[in-house]
Amino acid sequence: MRITHFGHSCLLVDTGSARLLFDPGGYSSGFEVVEELDAVLVTHQHPDHLDPERLPALLAANPGARLVLDHGSAEPHEDLGPLVARPGDVLELAGATVHVLAADHAPIHPAVPVPPNVGYLVDHGAFYHPGDSLAVPEQRINVLGLPAAGPWMKVSEGADFLAAVGPRVAIPIHEAVLAVPELHYRVLAGTAPEGVEFRVLPRGESIEL
Repeated sequence: MRITHFGHSCLLVDTGSARLLFDPGGYSSGFEVVEELDAVLVTHQHPDHLDPERLPALLAANPGARLVLDHGSAEPHEDLGPLVARPGDVLELAGATVHVLAADHAPIHPAVPVPPNVGYLVDHGAFYHPGDSLAVPEQRINVLGLPAAGPWMKVSEGADFLAAVGPRVAIPIHEAVLAVPELHYRVLAGTAPEGVEFRVLPRGESIEL
């Protein structure tokens, strides 16, 4: 599996059979030039996870890609013909199996409504993208997209989530809200369970995992 991080929550996951782009949002950059995608998957409709201005051009550059949206994001983008992902769905995308997990958006504040959010589990645990959720999957996870920060979490909650999931490799995501993400990385890496590799990917860097 090869993973490229385009900043914040946008990751390109190449499983060897499928090229899957997750959460191309407004805080990410560089994903616009990606081609030969098999699917674009979005966890929820917040603009840092779904950039509606750049999405049509991305799909135009990848005419064979399937657009997969959670049900909250799907209605505003019906014209793009999305596949609506609901918890419990199992998607077959170019040879990759993607389970859609129930993963509610973590609460921000009682006065702030949050949209629907789903998690995507690729190839039975090879990769897990939780979106803005700290939902722990039942399956053993190889590579985890680990939220590093957000208005809906404390760094200690991220550390507890990492310990609960216990992946082989954790890649921090959702870092663009921080001026100095290295401070959070230090806590997350320092509290990671034994055997978990904490791996920071600079924007645009691709790595085999």
